[in-house]
Amino acid sequence: MCAGTGHSQNATFRVDVQLVRLLATVKDASGQLVGGLNKEDFVITDNGVRQQIAVFEKHTSQPLSIALMVDISGSTAKDLKYEIDSMTRFLHAIFREGNPDDAVSLFSFNWEVRQQSNFTRNSLGLEKLMRRLKPEAGTSMYDAIYLAASRELSDREGRRVMVMVTDGGDTISQRTYHDALRALHQADTVFYAMLVVPIKNDAGRNTGGENALTTLTQGTGGKVFVPSLGAELDAAFDDVIRDLRTQYLIGYYPKAVPLTKERFHRTDVKTTDPKLQVITRTGYYGEYIP
Repeated sequence: MCAGTGHSQNATFRVDVQLVRLLATVKDASGQLVGGLNKEDFVITDNGVRQQIAVFEKHTSQPLSIALMVDISGSTAKDLKYEIDSMTRFLHAIFREGNPDDAVSLFSFNWEVRQQSNFTRNSLGLEKLMRRLKPEAGTSMYDAIYLAASRELSDREGRRVMVMVTDGGDTISQRTYHDALRALHQADTVFYAMLVVPIKNDAGRNTGGENALTTLTQGTGGKVFVPSLGAELDAAFDDVIRDLRTQYLIGYYPKAVPLTKERFHRTDVKTTDPKLQVITRTGYYGEYIP
């Protein structure tokens, strides 16, 4: 809410009762995860203004809600079985350790988006559902991201994560890239994508789809992987699990943030050690000057 009636350049927000939560992964110069930092080691700014950390957890054990998104467009037909093999191993690893309230919901998308399962810990049931999936034409990737984030993940307690396995590119979504990105931000969801590229040469690749996945994942604190089937895909899933098991939960109440005509607040998280890289979402949607 505006601190005054005017819209001068010096006007600021009052303290917002909305806690801004950031899930952060920290890596050193060699790409190794860094899990032993304390609250005093982090510096956060909101639209350029330094903020005071109110909530801090290292190796946070808050429950995970994972939306597992499976591309079943026609082009995935020859690879789907091998992708499901890796996804099954990923599910078993998620449920084998961690918070006993961790849960996964399965979504499929081609020319339509279907939630195949509500959030559950039944890995055998999820595997059976995946084995029944049949590839068909069309790729409504942005619709899938938007629907899973806005309708299912947004109301979940704890940490919200989306993991997508796709061969890239959107062909028939009604929602746009920006709709998908905004839904991920508003649901406070970290997005990881496994991009299994069916054609390796540049002439046949959907570079537009690949670039979209890269920016979607980076904007939310996740990552896009480009693995081959089998061991590389398994390793990519293992990387996601390591990220999730070493995440920091950092929260603050925005204070003295300059008013802006943009609803999107840009956050910046660094550590006091400039050699370390903090991977987290780039901001959140808040108030603005009308």
